[in-house]
Amino acid sequence: MCTYVKACSIALLLVLPVWGVFAQEQPAAETDDSFSGDTVIEKEEQWYRSEQISGGTIQVGDFVVGPGRTELSVAPGETVVTEISVTNRISDNREFRLEIEDITGSPDGSSPLIIVEDAEGPYSLRDYVSFPSDTFTLGLGERAWIPVQITIPPNIDPGGLYGTILVSTVQMSDQSGTDAAPRNPIIARVGSHIFLNIRGETDVSGQTIGIQTLPTQLWFESGPITFGLSYENNGSVHLNPYGEISIRNMFGQEVGYIEIEPWFVLPQSLRTREITWPKEVLFGRYTAVATVNRGYDDVLDEVRVSFWVLPWKQVSLLFVGLFIVVFLTRLFFRTFEFKKKNSP
Repeated sequence: MCTYVKACSIALLLVLPVWGVFAQEQPAAETDDSFSGDTVIEKEEQWYRSEQISGGTIQVGDFVVGPGRTELSVAPGETVVTEISVTNRISDNREFRLEIEDITGSPDGSSPLIIVEDAEGPYSLRDYVSFPSDTFTLGLGERAWIPVQITIPPNIDPGGLYGTILVSTVQMSDQSGTDAAPRNPIIARVGSHIFLNIRGETDVSGQTIGIQTLPTQLWFESGPITFGLSYENNGSVHLNPYGEISIRNMFGQEVGYIEIEPWFVLPQSLRTREITWPKEVLFGRYTAVATVNRGYDDVLDEVRVSFWVLPWKQVSLLFVGLFIVVFLTRLFFRTFEFKKKNSP
C-alpha cells in the first residue's frame, strides 16, 4: 500500500509542471508571415479592404481604377455605400488622394462628359459624397476597395445627380535637361463615375437625331467605315440607348451588321457614338440603317446614311490595263490585215 501511494505521488509531481505550461500559454497576435526570413509584420487596422494581387512583382508604371461607372437608384433621405477599386502598379508605398467633382454632358456632342472642376455642376453630386479618409497608401501590386458613402437629404427633388471620384498620385517625369536637374512632377488622375437616380417623378426624354460617316463625306476609297450616331437627351436623368446597324449594298442585300451596346447620355446633352464597320474590301454604293432603342418605353428610332466606296487607284489600274489590252488587240488585227492585203 505504501509503495502504491509513493508511485501516485511521483506521477502527480511529473504531470503538474506540464499542465502549468499549457495553462499559462496565451494566444498569438495575428500576423502576416508571408515574408521569408525571421521578419514578421503585423497588419494594421485600415478603413478599406485590400489584397496583394501579384506578390509585389508587377511594376507597369500606372494604376488602375474601377469600375468606370456605377449606376445607383436611391430614395430621398437614403444613405448608400458603394466601393471603387484602386490597384497600384507604379512603385511601393505609393500615396493616393481621393477627390469628388461634378460632371455634366456636352451640348455639342464633342465629349461624352465634362468634369466641372472647382464649381458646382447642374446636377451636382459632390456635396453628398464622403470617404473615411481622402488619402491612403498602397504597396506595389496591392489592390484596395475604397468605401464611398452617399447620403441624400430627404427634401431633394427627383432626378439625376452626377459626379466622378478622382484618384490621383504624383509621378515623376522621365524628361530632364541634365542629370542633376530635378524631374518634373506629373499628377496622374483617373476617375470612377457615379450616376445617381433619385427615385420619383422625373422627366425622361431623348431621341436619335441622325447618323453620318466619319469623316463626313460621300465617297471613300476603302474600308473600314466609321459612323457617328448622335443621340440627344432632353430630360432630367441619363439614358442608355442601344440598337443595331444594318449595311446594305446597291442591290438591297445586307452585307454588314453591327450590334450597338448600351451607352450613356447625360441629361440636357448631345452625344455622338462612334461605331466602326471593319470590312476593308468594298465597292459601290452602300446604305447604313441604324435602329436605336431610346432606352425607355421601348421606343425605336431609325436613321440612315448612304455612301460610296470607290477604290480609284485600283479602278484606274484596271482601266489602264483594259486600255492596253484593247489597244494591243486592235494593233494586232490591223497589222494582220495589213500583211494579208500585201501578201502575193
